[in-house]
Amino acid sequence: MTSLNYAAPKTAEEAVKLLAGASGLAKVLSGGTDLLVQMRSGRLKPELIVDTKYIPGIIGIHQDGGGFRIGAATPGVDLESNEALKAAWPGVVEGVDLIGSQQIQGRCSLAGNLCNASPAADGVPALIAGRATCTIVGPSGTRSALVEAIVIGPGRTSLAKGEFITEFQLPPRPAHASDAYLRFIPRTEMDIAVVGAAVNVVLDAKGVCQDARVVLGAIAPTQVVVEDAAKALIGHTLDAATLAAIDAAAQAACKPITDKRGTIAYRIKVAGVLTRRAAAIAFARARGETPATTH
Repeated sequence: MTSLNYAAPKTAEEAVKLLAGASGLAKVLSGGTDLLVQMRSGRLKPELIVDTKYIPGIIGIHQDGGGFRIGAATPGVDLESNEALKAAWPGVVEGVDLIGSQQIQGRCSLAGNLCNASPAADGVPALIAGRATCTIVGPSGTRSALVEAIVIGPGRTSLAKGEFITEFQLPPRPAHASDAYLRFIPRTEMDIAVVGAAVNVVLDAKGVCQDARVVLGAIAPTQVVVEDAAKALIGHTLDAATLAAIDAAAQAACKPITDKRGTIAYRIKVAGVLTRRAAAIAFARARGETPATTH
């Protein structure tokens, strides 16, 4: 039987050395809400757990030049309670706030949600829609990457041996900009998304879309950036024709599977509906209005 070793390094350099030098499976403990469940079920049997929460700066939210820096192990409850972040990036906070129960919120982290590499991760689509980047440390030093470049398949990331994420960055917000994230689940709470939809927009003073990003989750092996939906938004207000166009673009981007939560046809239909609803919320917020609904 393989023994399990635990380490709680105080520096990123020490963590990298431990992860890179491990002979067997080594896993980073950021929040642990996925990792510990997978270990208890026997799905994962790591030989080394490296707890990164004691590294200075890996927990915390900071405003920087109009943008935000979020430590990779910052618990979800801290994002939800940060009023400045909620005002600038409500969709990002919505996604994180949907991860598990109140108890889970005290532990879950953006890095854990991302690096678990689930197609249905709620914290990921809005980060991608916001063009978020992350800082990665590893044996070769420090590098930056777009969040969308991290997940390469279910349970698989692009991180090399010894690498882990230390921070996320969200860019400064121009005027008349906002975002939204919606998901559909079979139950009323605490289930895995059948579909998730994130929409990020920048409008001009007249409400015409100048920039947009639409990202879907749970409809393909990785999160999907729906370029055609963004193109349908840019240069338009959110009229009936534009809503129909983004609905069609979202459906066309889907490559889902049938499972106990929904069929292929059902997921495709829901993707269009959620994209329209998330766009309506993002546009309303960007205009300074209170959305009619966020559900």
